[in-house]
Amino acid sequence: MSDKLFPELSLSLDALRALQLERLKQSLAHAYAKQMPYRAKCQAAGVHPDDLKTLEDLRRFPFTAKSDLRDAYPFGMFAIPREKCVRVHASSGTTGRPTVVGYSAKDIETWAEVMARSMYVAGTRPGDIVHNAYGYGLFTGGLGAHYGGERLGCTVVPMSGGFSERQVQLIAEFGARVCLMTPSYMLAIADEFERQGIDPRKTALRIGIFGAEPWTEGMRAEIERRLGIDAVDIYGLSEVMGPGVACEFVETKDGPTIWEDHFYPEIVDPETGAPVADGEPGELVFTSLTKEAMPVIRYRTRDLTRLMKGSASAMRRMAKITGRSDDMLIVRGVNLFPSQVEEQILRDEALSGHYVIELTRTGALDDLLVRVEARVVLEGDAAGRSRAELARRLKGMCGLSAEIEIAAPGGVERSMGKARRVIDKRPKG
Repeated sequence: MSDKLFPELSLSLDALRALQLERLKQSLAHAYAKQMPYRAKCQAAGVHPDDLKTLEDLRRFPFTAKSDLRDAYPFGMFAIPREKCVRVHASSGTTGRPTVVGYSAKDIETWAEVMARSMYVAGTRPGDIVHNAYGYGLFTGGLGAHYGGERLGCTVVPMSGGFSERQVQLIAEFGARVCLMTPSYMLAIADEFERQGIDPRKTALRIGIFGAEPWTEGMRAEIERRLGIDAVDIYGLSEVMGPGVACEFVETKDGPTIWEDHFYPEIVDPETGAPVADGEPGELVFTSLTKEAMPVIRYRTRDLTRLMKGSASAMRRMAKITGRSDDMLIVRGVNLFPSQVEEQILRDEALSGHYVIELTRTGALDDLLVRVEARVVLEGDAAGRSRAELARRLKGMCGLSAEIEIAAPGGVERSMGKARRVIDKRPKG
């Protein structure tokens, strides 16, 4: 059935590479002709779209970074007249101006198509009720999932985030078979199911499609155990399109397959920008192949992963995001990612996936505190054992000594969207 709905999934590797080269030439020429900031970068680097003869030639062209989008705020990166854009989205502006992304009518069609494809390989089927708890608005998650579900022929419940009590009510009473949200919020929903005394296994819910934040295999296992569903990883980012750039097949759950007919991936060394071979870790870089309103050439995502050979199709897979090069914590000279801490936490069945890392400084030394929530109230020496074991595992993993606080169930603040994992109180500068 997938071949009939999404024939691109059956492309041979040779056919895929030929299609990529054809589309890459078109996208690069379009960006050069219509995006003045990127043309200036190419001219400064002494390269022209005519220099691209093979896919490997792409590495000769300059990167696009988030700062380029901010410098061109609001519409300076658009490659079509603003009045031809049917929609804009924007990232949060927590570090300055937001990054603005424009979409043509054709872009919206493409986005709906790749999102529908993602939902299909994740196990969603036409006619399913889909509970969408991604946020609607300037964030791309809500509308991206919404249009994809409608394109696939589903009934979409546009719940958005928050109101956990009502989330559970509608999942249970409407009979949603599929839900979409951040994985950390799914844990909050699992807590709410338990609070209401409802067994999620007795609902129609069978598939959860989770993204918008890094998450570990340990969190996948916890979600699947607590809710009795298949937890599937989806990937995307607004600068490249939105959700639906890549998604796991529910049958394999071996890393999101990148829809390489629309998005060409590379992995580069985050320090030097030099390309690295498939299978080697580094920073994920994307070039859009079919976007009209705002193509991106070699966009540096800052997400750290590696590329792997395709399994369910000829298109390559990406490993789970281990963190972001710009989210890496440096604690007493040691590089540390929140996902590494999460992995150690979830090795203890007494501890949940609700946690926060707090950094302070005493004199010249950094202090590391991990506050994690217990699944149930720990009595007697149980809390002490969990504290000591987690501290030991963290020390063995990264060499850092950490203070561990174990909070009672409900003691760690819940997130309605992307989880806030780090509170850095160290002096700046």
